[in-house]
Amino acid sequence: MPNVIEIANYAQETARELGIEKFDLYGSAVDKTSVEVAFGELKQVQASNRSSVIVRVWNKDNTLGVTSTTDVDPQGLKLALKTAYEASFFGAKENVPDFSSQAKQPTAEIDWEKEAPAPVSTLIEKLLAAEKAIIEAHPAITGVPDNGLEQRDAERFYLNSDGAMRHECRSYASIYLYSKTDQEGKKPRSAGTFKVSRNLAQLDIDGCIKEVIDKTISHLDYQPIPSGKYRVVFSPSAFLSLLSAFSNLFNAQNILDKQSLSTLESLGTLVASPLLCVSDDALHPDNVSAETFDGEGTPTRRVELITNGVLSSFLHSTVTAKRMNAQPTGHANIGAKVTVGSHFYHVFAGEPAFQTHSLQEAENVIFIDELHALHAGVNALQGSFSLPFDGWLANKGKLTSIEAATVAGDFLDLLKSIIYVESDAELTPRGLSPRVWVDGLSITGQ
Repeated sequence: MPNVIEIANYAQETARELGIEKFDLYGSAVDKTSVEVAFGELKQVQASNRSSVIVRVWNKDNTLGVTSTTDVDPQGLKLALKTAYEASFFGAKENVPDFSSQAKQPTAEIDWEKEAPAPVSTLIEKLLAAEKAIIEAHPAITGVPDNGLEQRDAERFYLNSDGAMRHECRSYASIYLYSKTDQEGKKPRSAGTFKVSRNLAQLDIDGCIKEVIDKTISHLDYQPIPSGKYRVVFSPSAFLSLLSAFSNLFNAQNILDKQSLSTLESLGTLVASPLLCVSDDALHPDNVSAETFDGEGTPTRRVELITNGVLSSFLHSTVTAKRMNAQPTGHANIGAKVTVGSHFYHVFAGEPAFQTHSLQEAENVIFIDELHALHAGVNALQGSFSLPFDGWLANKGKLTSIEAATVAGDFLDLLKSIIYVESDAELTPRGLSPRVWVDGLSITGQ
């Protein structure tokens, strides 16, 4: 991809040739290399380089046309600008997006750039060693059928005809390992985990291996549990999975489209236990995929969503902010339609709990490690969920794997039933969270 200054220069020149006065461009490029292995042999190497640019043009009647292109040389941009200009005469006349009022404000400074990628041979060597360590850890572990080690470089830019110009790049590496067991007379058991870092050298591969081994072995001696109401502890990953599934609670576009558990009047109301706080923090130091601006060029920032149980903010684009008399929050994704999405959740404790809890002391508590089938078991508009899970029955520190079970309930009721938010947080792909304790959830055992 040409550098952003070159793109800005010939975009401006082309716009003048076409008589276009108002336009903006958002572009990204991803260079990715990944490897997979199977039973001590290389299974697959993938390498890709993908780039795209979204072009928006406003005509003199202030209607908008949008197009996209993967060709960012002068000829490709000229065609994209011309196509978007022609499409603008068929654009909507109401709630038309505009430039962000913050598109030229300073963004946060993040002190890291793209790293030099490691050779593919190094990726293969490390992943083969990880697979071998897991298989040799226990006789019941027969393979690591799902695995991958990846390096990725990402680059983004935004510019508009009003003089705004943004650019950033970053690198990160990730590993995913998912084991499988085979024991005579027993059901296959499995466990998986994912780690990500800014480069391969900092990637905690050993920690990923240990976590997979420990989880897999802990699930070998499983037992059924009776159905009923239980006190439930959600792992950081499980709680953030559920929070993400009901993210329409904070999404201003969903609220305006009446596709949310919230309404315009929900702001400032109690939606959760006072023990819970949630923010969306794109710039959190632990967020390896931090972004300093969104698709409209608005700087990203920390946004408090739930403060001591109170719904304190929504996530906005420029369109939703204008319609709701608010400010854009840096959560816009531009395309044929501007959408709103989260960056990096940070869950932490709010008001002090009346009583602290510990898995070392608790009795008959369900510890949910991972939720499954969120695409099918969640009704995001009604707030209900019914999800199979991997987890354990905890009794004074002893964890007994659960053969098969489903957790069900209403998400808003769950938020209000939180009795404890632990202090120690864990980094996951969706954000940072501690374990969260909830009273009285319905568990259906086998």
